[in-house]
Amino acid sequence: MNPSQDEAEVARRLRDTIAGQFGRSLHIRTLDTGSCAVCEQEIRLLAAPHYDLHRLGFFFTPAPRHADLLLVTGPMIRAFDVAARKTYEAMPGPKVVVATGACALGGVYPKDPFVHGNVGALLPVDVWIPGCPPSPLALLYGLSVAVGRLAEKAPGLTFIADGDGGGA
Repeated sequence: MNPSQDEAEVARRLRDTIAGQFGRSLHIRTLDTGSCAVCEQEIRLLAAPHYDLHRLGFFFTPAPRHADLLLVTGPMIRAFDVAARKTYEAMPGPKVVVATGACALGGVYPKDPFVHGNVGALLPVDVWIPGCPPSPLALLYGLSVAVGRLAEKAPGLTFIADGDGGGA
């Protein structure tokens, strides 16, 4: 197999896993808690034709009430405490939090009166994606791990309505 065939096979397996476990796509809400915006640029690349995140069953949503996964960047500045908690609490369960980038992992800004130092100080993080910034492939791998964590949180739970026969 050449690299493009390997990539296609991994994408197919991830798409099948998402569809099999949830019967529909997964929606991501991004949350910038004081980053320099470079992680966000890499995240946005996932929707570009080269990575085509949508073919895997992932979509971005502006509304936390529609999100399954919270993708957080930045060092979690204290001024953002209320907004971060409200965003997390507005998400329906089960939900997964993914800390993205070196700032979110606590590797750039230490804890001080203005910064928590990492996302885990305020929100329950399920997956940590390192990098400054993390590459799109690292982000895809982290999202695939998050799918597994979400499935662990929702064993036996289906998002397909009884008698519906399919997902939205």
